[in-house]
Amino acid sequence: MKLFASRYLPVLAISLLLAACHQAAPKVANLPTDDLIAAFRQVEQSLNAGQLTAAEEQLNTIAPRAQGDTRLEQYQRQLADAYLQQGQNALQQGDLDTATKALSHARSLMPQAPALTKGLDASIAQARAAELNAAEQQRARAAQAAAKDAADRAELLRQQRIAAEKAKAATPSEAPVVQAPVVTEAAKPNARIINPAAASSVVSLPMLDNQDNERLRSLLDAVAADVVTFNCDVRIEVRQAKDYPWVASLLLARIKRLDPSFSPRLSQALKLEQVPRLLLTPQAKG
Repeated sequence: MKLFASRYLPVLAISLLLAACHQAAPKVANLPTDDLIAAFRQVEQSLNAGQLTAAEEQLNTIAPRAQGDTRLEQYQRQLADAYLQQGQNALQQGDLDTATKALSHARSLMPQAPALTKGLDASIAQARAAELNAAEQQRARAAQAAAKDAADRAELLRQQRIAAEKAKAATPSEAPVVQAPVVTEAAKPNARIINPAAASSVVSLPMLDNQDNERLRSLLDAVAADVVTFNCDVRIEVRQAKDYPWVASLLLARIKRLDPSFSPRLSQALKLEQVPRLLLTPQAKG
């Protein structure tokens, strides 16, 4: 009897164990599933494919359902890093507008971590300053060339006037009176910042983003001169509504100093992802 029990006792134990596992299997199948797994997988696929806009839209859709989920912040950080890399690449290629837009996207994704975007922000500001300095140097060279041209014309007129006076003072026996040609064409006004031949000219205002008011005032001095000289309509395009009255007041003050009777025509537009700028459109003077 003892021999029988010793032989069949292990078999009975194994049978009981298999029965217990069989009964526990349905419980595992009924575990709740994570319905965000597929959504986050789509975000990861978009990131891997470099489709940053699609990934951002997918995260915005997921966000209301994933409050407090650490994966949401993880993918937002990855997307912000991808936008920063895109901005760096655009900056290296000289595309400042694309770099600025990428920086704006990165900031919106990680507003609680401004230090992440500080490096790209500083690089863009430095590039904008260099671009503005180059434009100012080009305008200075153009102004010098125009001044030299005006001086050459003045010298030509002076020589013609002297020749005419000498011919008039000469006696008939000495020399016949020669009528010197007189240049009657009025000198065209010089533009300081716009292209008068174009339908409109764009003047970039990156210093608004950098809060560089000294450079902004200097630039608006030139803008005001062209507005008065060429009777320009002015469209002020800014990121924030509060920037419009600030730019408008600075520009109006300079226009009134140049010509108190001039009535400027100003309009505004909000362009959140665009570098602030002015659109100057010359009009025929009535």
